[in-house]
Amino acid sequence: MTSRLTQYLDKKFGLTAGNTSVKTEVLAGTSTFFTMCYIVALNPNILTGFQTGTELWNAIFLATCLSAVTGTLFMAFLANKPLVVASGMGMNTFFASIVANIAIITGLNYDQSYRIALCFILFEGLFFLITSLAGIRHKIANDIPPCIKLAIGPAIGLMLINIGFGSNVSIYAEGNQYTTPFYVMRDFFGAMTASYLKYSMGHEYTKMVISVLTIFTGLFTIVHYHRKNNRACVIIGLLLSSVMYWTMDYFILNENPFAATRGTFFLPSFSNLYRQTLLSFDFQGFINLGAYTAVVVLVTFCIIDMFGTIGSIIGTASKTGLVNERGDIPGIKEALTSDAVATVTAACTGTSTNVTFAESASGIQAGGRTGLTAFTCAVLLFLCIFLSPVISVIPAPATSAALIYIGIVMMQELNKIDFRDIEQITPAFVMLVAIFSSGSVGNGIGVALICYTVIKMINFKFREVSTLTYCVSALFAVKFFLVF
Repeated sequence: MTSRLTQYLDKKFGLTAGNTSVKTEVLAGTSTFFTMCYIVALNPNILTGFQTGTELWNAIFLATCLSAVTGTLFMAFLANKPLVVASGMGMNTFFASIVANIAIITGLNYDQSYRIALCFILFEGLFFLITSLAGIRHKIANDIPPCIKLAIGPAIGLMLINIGFGSNVSIYAEGNQYTTPFYVMRDFFGAMTASYLKYSMGHEYTKMVISVLTIFTGLFTIVHYHRKNNRACVIIGLLLSSVMYWTMDYFILNENPFAATRGTFFLPSFSNLYRQTLLSFDFQGFINLGAYTAVVVLVTFCIIDMFGTIGSIIGTASKTGLVNERGDIPGIKEALTSDAVATVTAACTGTSTNVTFAESASGIQAGGRTGLTAFTCAVLLFLCIFLSPVISVIPAPATSAALIYIGIVMMQELNKIDFRDIEQITPAFVMLVAIFSSGSVGNGIGVALICYTVIKMINFKFREVSTLTYCVSALFAVKFFLVF
């Protein structure tokens, strides 16, 4: 039976052709899951303002899991890519701000405004599904200049490192009355002295030290096993650093590391999903916003998501050996279609835009090369629906170690860029800084395209820029500089 199953999986996903195995793919999918599973709890937190336990929170939690499972399954069976799709960070924050603004404009409560905002996600998803099937998004992806394509992976890597040392571990402290968070790189390593930081944070300084020790223990563990060519290096690092954090949390801080499981249930609240967000579009409220407002917001969603997704796919796929010297990816049309299906599902179930996760690089680094990696992660994401208490106890510092490691690995792709050509490295490095600073892959690509186009124009190399690149650069220029 096992032999037949292996043969079926080999035939279905092309394991032999991809120079991989069932064991490697399952391990890779598990690695990706542990690196990105934070989103299933963080996304409803962001979209509800951390109103955990409410009906809306429960509904968005389920919508996050279901849309991620759907998109990732399409990525596995339609695109046969080791990529994971889920609610995108940044896009969810933008969506939450849109909901809040709708509430202010209309005077409706948050839940009612949320139903209006879901219309934006639906129309965005349908637009991307149509353009993906028509091959338009595929053409845009392949038309991005090679120097920018080759730098997308390192740019995302730098962003992941920034997240690992920054926003992924935020500690609120009594020193500033719990108003703003303290971060590892900015506040711990940026403090004048340890005594000054302890004075600034107060009692929570010890928690900061524990977080820093956990991050570097996990990172050093992962690097050690990476040197030994152990493809389970990320999982080993996550587990070891998690156990370390739980131990110090209990014995040093005298806190229960599993306190987050209190009040949580293994039985999902499907009734909340049905009452709150499932197919709960308020089209009349959407029309009442006015055509101008609707178009501006929808175009903004589409621009950021389109290039964020294209960038993530190109950046993560660069580690699989499926990207040629121009940065083109076979099967990208199917991958983009899978991403679009996930966003339509997200709208129908009740959550924000889904994107291809940069954390997919974790599984790719572990050896994932086919859709079996994505399928494994999809199964684990589905189990999250019933295991939310377990997911909630994975400490953020442990996942930071994995994010930093993945970022470092992705930065290695910089050696493919010709550093001797100033016309190539200028837009590439501007993009590195833009994505790192803004946290938006789409906006970073937009800045790079504008730089590339202007540099070619002032050097009278008009024919080296495609018509599509001119159009996209102009569109981003309008987005960045034109005040509506």
